[in-house]
Amino acid sequence: MVKAIRVYQHGGPEVLKWEDVEIGEPKDGEIRVKNKAIGLDFIDVYFRKGVYKASAMPFTPGMEAAGVVTAVGPGLTGRKVGDLVAYAGNPMGAYTEEQILPADKVVPVPSSIDPIIAASIMLKGMTAQFLLRRCFRVEPGHTVLVHAAAGGVGSLLCQWAKALGATVIGTVSTEVKAAQAKDDGCHHVIIYKEEDFVSRVNEITSGEGVEVVYDSVGKDTFEGSLACLKLRGYMVSFGQSSGTPDPVPLSALAVKSLFLTRPSMMHYTVTRGELLETAGELFANVESGVLKAHVNHKYPLSQAAQAHADLESRKTSGSFVLIP
Repeated sequence: MVKAIRVYQHGGPEVLKWEDVEIGEPKDGEIRVKNKAIGLDFIDVYFRKGVYKASAMPFTPGMEAAGVVTAVGPGLTGRKVGDLVAYAGNPMGAYTEEQILPADKVVPVPSSIDPIIAASIMLKGMTAQFLLRRCFRVEPGHTVLVHAAAGGVGSLLCQWAKALGATVIGTVSTEVKAAQAKDDGCHHVIIYKEEDFVSRVNEITSGEGVEVVYDSVGKDTFEGSLACLKLRGYMVSFGQSSGTPDPVPLSALAVKSLFLTRPSMMHYTVTRGELLETAGELFANVESGVLKAHVNHKYPLSQAAQAHADLESRKTSGSFVLIP
């Protein structure tokens, strides 16, 4: 038996229950991993609330972790007991001391990267990779707008986009977050509670608009984000921390021949090759110093409910990690 967080009904942080669970032994193609650190992401909140539906109830939340292989399934090659590995995405179930995982869903973690950093950066960092390199390919000379620029994904987007040669505009809610966004490479930071971000972006770009908006906020920013785009600009909506955006009539896109996408990292890491390429580029940028993870919040796994409450308060910045 191991300890894990279980969810029996949708609701607030209080529905996260700390319990004993049976995990069994790995079967063909599987490994058992003892988690060293578990990343906490807004997608975990969406599943807890029922915005996204888990495949079964009860369920164990969690979409990223790093740990050590403690057992391998029969006949499995390429993985051995003692390997440090990480995963992000499916299968859900990282909020546990140990878990069974498909061997082809984990990636080796370079020895130079601490497990806490790996767990904090896997889902967010691979999200940043596919958003910047494949969903819309950011190149030198582009101007990009990143909402929630001091958040877990936002911070990495700003650092990476600057390294790619883009001019980065970020929106944040406080002076403290503005300082972090500046440190992360934002050339222009907008405190959206103090000024209208659409007007400010218009001013910064001399009325041209931006090539791409990376919007994880959703309802509160969506319409404004569309207004910030230049002709043939890309609206990349990859989250909804403020709620689901209202439906968009096609005519709203036609005004400037805009592109709109609602991507999922899972659709960009379908094959083993895609997964290894995405994680490999992420780890290379961490090792080279291009990307720095801000692990500003660590909680015991048993206190996942408090961690969720703090994340949802939107008073925090950087990444959250749960320690089993």
